[in-house]
Amino acid sequence: MANYDWIVVGGGITGAALSYELARQGGSVLLLEKEALPASATRYSYGGLAHWAGKTPLLKALGEEGIQRYRTLSEELEADIHFRELDLLLLVAPGYSVETVEADLADCRIPPQRIPVETACELEPLLQPAALEGVLWAQHGHIHPWLTTLAFRRAFQRLGGSLLFQSVTGLRRQGQRITGVETPADFHGAAQVVVCAGGWTRALLRQAGIYAPIYFTHAESLELEPATVRLRTIVMSAPVQRLELERQAAHPDRDPLWDKPGQELCPPILDVGILQFLDGSIRLGQISRVLTDPQAQLDATSGEAQIRAQVGRYLPQVAQLPGRWCHCLVAFSGDHYPLVGSLPGWEGLQLFSGFSSPLAILPALARRFAQQAYGQADEWLPSLSPARFTAPSPPAPSLEGERTRNCLSPLLR
Repeated sequence: MANYDWIVVGGGITGAALSYELARQGGSVLLLEKEALPASATRYSYGGLAHWAGKTPLLKALGEEGIQRYRTLSEELEADIHFRELDLLLLVAPGYSVETVEADLADCRIPPQRIPVETACELEPLLQPAALEGVLWAQHGHIHPWLTTLAFRRAFQRLGGSLLFQSVTGLRRQGQRITGVETPADFHGAAQVVVCAGGWTRALLRQAGIYAPIYFTHAESLELEPATVRLRTIVMSAPVQRLELERQAAHPDRDPLWDKPGQELCPPILDVGILQFLDGSIRLGQISRVLTDPQAQLDATSGEAQIRAQVGRYLPQVAQLPGRWCHCLVAFSGDHYPLVGSLPGWEGLQLFSGFSSPLAILPALARRFAQQAYGQADEWLPSLSPARFTAPSPPAPSLEGERTRNCLSPLLR
């Protein structure tokens, strides 16, 4: 039985980044992931970095800090993460006016600019101009999320960190203290266990008799094979419906239903998103469903048809390219902010999860978490503590404003 300072549960991009930062601080860290290439939110991420989209002081500060880190992250991690900055075209969805969407985004860190349809089609010649009712433009960051995850993992291992591909079957507790994790073959002990399991976080905690205000959607997207068709931009519809879906799904009246299998708490939504990676593959999506069973079976044929039909309105040349349907869980909290820190009432247990869209702010939060863990006070992290759902929030301006409208990033996570 090995004992560590830290066990990080979940080896996606959040867990990999946090493990790396904890190891940089000199901690002995074990990172556990069930598979070498899991069908997770990291694997099926768009890789978008909506650093411009924050509307609160916290998200604006972390967005700026995050994009600055990404610009040098390949050098730091000694690996190419395919970082680039692209034109993002926000296509105003039917039923909304461009004036309404523009006004809603006016308080972003870098507000998107309205552009003529003709200009949008010059930036992205594959667009169908007749389908465009209005377009906003922003400069959007982008990485390859899986290559970035691998880069964090390898840098973590160079620092002496341990990576094991084992399923975590449970948390071991002594009273109100978590002492380690169970796997099918072993027990691993640690002074602190950090759960970075994304959409599986709730199920893992509930199995140990622990409640946390964390939820998940079932996200459906398509992964198209590398194509000769070349997209010049990132395309997505606006406003993002998923923000309202999450707000409704996490309403206190619905909370008891989350632990009952077979519940669909809200009607599904489809936010159009189209992005091409440097290898030529294309991501189309996405449908979000609020089903309380994390292992719910979805209709892949129906989901694929719906996505292709909606994308086809805007980019018909792309919509029918060959590819496959993908499905994963995406975690979120009750106020669209991640859960970062100790869970009230428990010792030895921390959360670094609930990121609807982790990428833009992830490097900054992972570094701040690790620095605070080793004695450096942080101005922002107290506002993200899970304790905010059970006690008055710490005095900080970062959570002021309309929580349901804080960013666009959940689609391009």
